[in-house]
Amino acid sequence: MQTVKATELQNNFGKYLQSVIDGNEIIIIKNGKEVARLISKDKTVSYLSDSLLGILKNDISEKDITKERVLKHEGLD
Repeated sequence: MQTVKATELQNNFGKYLQSVIDGNEIIIIKNGKEVARLISKDKTVSYLSDSLLGILKNDISEKDITKERVLKHEGLD
């Protein structure tokens, strides 16, 4: 993963585009803050699914959710 300032990316876009084609990920910084991420189309799906890890895997069953709600409301009596 590389970090690059927006102006540097703008001035050398071809260089950074080739880096992405080669499989690297670029984090774009503007005014000291991360504002964007440049990744290849092939990595887009895995990046999004990795971000949702736990949500998509159904790590919590309906029984667990019900149990959690019951325990939460028992303390309100």
